[in-house]
Amino acid sequence: MKGFVNKNRCPWVDMSKPDYVAYHDREWGVPVHDDRVIFEFLTLEAAQAGLSWYTVLRKREAYREAFAGFDAQKVARYGNKQVEALLQNPGIIRNRLKIHAAVSNAGKFLEVRNEFGSFDAYIWRFVGGKPLVNRLKTLKDYPATSRESDALSKDLKQRGFKFVGSTIIYAHMQATGMVNDHIESCFRRQPIIGDYRPRR
Repeated sequence: MKGFVNKNRCPWVDMSKPDYVAYHDREWGVPVHDDRVIFEFLTLEAAQAGLSWYTVLRKREAYREAFAGFDAQKVARYGNKQVEALLQNPGIIRNRLKIHAAVSNAGKFLEVRNEFGSFDAYIWRFVGGKPLVNRLKTLKDYPATSRESDALSKDLKQRGFKFVGSTIIYAHMQATGMVNDHIESCFRRQPIIGDYRPRR
């Protein structure tokens, strides 16, 4: 934990968990434009439904191995044999609906990518191509959804995606930097904002 204690961070970060701190410091809120990483977060956020993010974060490496490094083309080809193997994998969350959703979503992900050239091009349209920057001061200021997550969730559902409710999608947007929800006093907020102006 040395080096962690002298920096102000978002209030949701559990300072007793170094891997959680590292996730906040290195990844959370950083804009993502890599389709593979976007698919990874969509899959992990769906797996989180009803659980804590830290529960999923601890299983991330096992998920990467189980889901072919989050190669959507490979995951989309998973059949009953692979699904049954996943249900026996203690490294991931063994929920049949979530596993089936991950495989099904991979196919839908490829359809969107074919339509727009990349999934990145599709998903960032919902925030006008640049991160939305919120002004948050405390934990109670964090929203669970937004009009953008509502719109994206609705569109994904219409395209056949599963486990993409607005709350899950808002968490995805936070994680991948579509929304910068680092509180105003967090040391990561300003470096990520760069040239983007906070919305009011």
